[in-house]
Amino acid sequence: MKMTVSKILIVTDDAGESYEIMYAKHRFEEEGWTAHIGATKKKRLNGVIHDFEPGWNTYIERPGYLIEADVALGKARASDYDAVLLIGGRAPEFLRHDSKLLKLVRDFDKQGKWIFSVCHGIQILIAAGIAGGRKLTCYCNIRFEVEQAGAMWVNKQSVVDRNFVTAQTWESHPEFYRDIFNQLRDN
Repeated sequence: MKMTVSKILIVTDDAGESYEIMYAKHRFEEEGWTAHIGATKKKRLNGVIHDFEPGWNTYIERPGYLIEADVALGKARASDYDAVLLIGGRAPEFLRHDSKLLKLVRDFDKQGKWIFSVCHGIQILIAAGIAGGRKLTCYCNIRFEVEQAGAMWVNKQSVVDRNFVTAQTWESHPEFYRDIFNQLRDN
């Protein structure tokens, strides 16, 4: 079993999905990685909880955990990390307009490094212009954006396409992290 990757940047901000952030940090640390949470500023972030309620056509939102960001995204470099994870929630709505973050994500891709994305995190991949021609998954209500970017949306909990692993929602964690760590062990 080969696993050479040891440092990951977890990208989020205020209104990032709390469970996705904390699960990612703990899961990677459990595997012996250094996991840094990156945001627009090094500060305490206000996470949210998105849940699915019977009778609703989409998720609902509640306040979530307060989570410390370890690094400001403007200071992060792809060369300092082996992989990046783009967290969902509402944070990608504004993070996808951050030119420094978009360049950073493109740098990860140019260097052939792992790019993981869950739920709305795909909006950052799309804005970075690197989704086209890929098979991806994400929250079903972002499917239109994925297809408009020239990617193929796949209705699976987790999808692997070259150096990308994408997932639909926090409900996809078992499949998503199984795929991530299988890929890391095999490559």
